[in-house]
Amino acid sequence: MQDAWGEYTQIRIVYDNEAKAGFRRQWGFACLVGNNILFDTGGDLDTLLFNMMRFEVDLALINTIVLSHSHGDHVGGIGIVDNLGDVRVFVPRSFSGRFKKKLSSRPNVELIEVSEPTTISDGVFTTGELGQFTKEQALVVESNKGLVVITGCSHPGLESILRSAAQFGKVYGVIGGFHDFDRLLLLENISLVIPCHCTKRKRAILTLYPKSSRVCAAGCRIEV
Repeated sequence: MQDAWGEYTQIRIVYDNEAKAGFRRQWGFACLVGNNILFDTGGDLDTLLFNMMRFEVDLALINTIVLSHSHGDHVGGIGIVDNLGDVRVFVPRSFSGRFKKKLSSRPNVELIEVSEPTTISDGVFTTGELGQFTKEQALVVESNKGLVVITGCSHPGLESILRSAAQFGKVYGVIGGFHDFDRLLLLENISLVIPCHCTKRKRAILTLYPKSSRVCAAGCRIEV
């Protein structure tokens, strides 16, 4: 296993509405990129930790959390910071002052507010805050096949997220919640499509793109 920007990218789904045998399902989303980056925290800490235990995740290696947006099904497990060592937490600047104050009060947390596209670490970026109403950031990870975009709910529109991610290079794959995205032909040239969580048209995507799309569930391991 290499880290997220090494020989290949490994992404493990640790929280989703659906779950493979032996894992728990619950409304929300979270995934682990490589060994050290947690994207979103799902809706509750117990389910998140249970699924991580099933993956035999070493919590000591997690040093970065990226929160896509402020909805409870994506930040409900943020108490995981109390199980970690020193950790950077990237949040959109639009998060409430109360949430940011409470999180930054943890002695092991370095809170980083994001508005513009930002480098998180070598080969890992955030799109920055997107959208007008529910503002959201997405994660962009380099792999040897191209960029993998990871979304929370795509409230700003998946089209907008993919357009923003393209500034970092060619998009190879997209994983996460697509919400009510319906311009399915825009996925035609993307080699890996994994609709998760809140995606309303999962079945249509899986039917239209049987070769490039995959079912998402807690317990899935994706290697690029």
